[in-house]
Amino acid sequence: MRYFLHLAYNGSAFFGWQIQPEHPSVQETLEKCLSLLLHEKRVAVTGCGRTDTGVHASSYYAHFDTATLFSPNECRQLVHKLNNFLPREIVIFDLFEVASDMHARFDAESRTYQYHVCTRKNPFKLQFTYHCHRAIDVEKMNEAAALLLQNEDFTSFSKVHTQVNNFICHVTEAHWDRVEDELIFTVTANRFLRNMVRALVGTLLEVGFGKLSVEDFQDIINQKDRCAAKTSVPANALFLTEVRYAQTMNVE
Repeated sequence: MRYFLHLAYNGSAFFGWQIQPEHPSVQETLEKCLSLLLHEKRVAVTGCGRTDTGVHASSYYAHFDTATLFSPNECRQLVHKLNNFLPREIVIFDLFEVASDMHARFDAESRTYQYHVCTRKNPFKLQFTYHCHRAIDVEKMNEAAALLLQNEDFTSFSKVHTQVNNFICHVTEAHWDRVEDELIFTVTANRFLRNMVRALVGTLLEVGFGKLSVEDFQDIINQKDRCAAKTSVPANALFLTEVRYAQTMNVE
């Protein structure tokens, strides 16, 4: 049987989602816990994406296979047990059976990330925001962000040594919004490259500071060179907030 997990995690305590030698990861933590509770040697867990070290997920999906068939009530009981066993940085919202060929990663149609920039000194937001107390032209940043929907090769915003066949991403949403003392960058695409969102935010902020023009931003995209883009912003303010699947998959 194949089951989906709907969860969230605070990435501060982990070296990303994927299993890392000698470093704690979300994937490894879940696998150990499920193996213990299901009395199986190893329950392999496949996630909907690979978040980097320190990146958070407020809505994340993963799947695992087991020989055990759970009733809806048993699924609820397992969720309760998982939340008791897992560290406080991980919470399970739901667990449900899906078709045997449904894949948490490959069947995801889009993913949405948000990056939080705090625009004034706030000691209570140090953990989950990037503090920036400079004047920022949000309108110019949104002009530049709109260009992401008109382009598809994002080599300039990807780590160079990464195992991907291409750097093509289809961005369907990209904008900045001001919410009280925060600027929140929201971006949705069918896939993301390693370090892509953090590199985008770092470069867009340079537009907001007046160091780059909107035309400069397009030129950076055209160069297809990571050295052309600006420094990546810290990971602690980045959240995976939504993963969308086709309605026929019955994932809510």
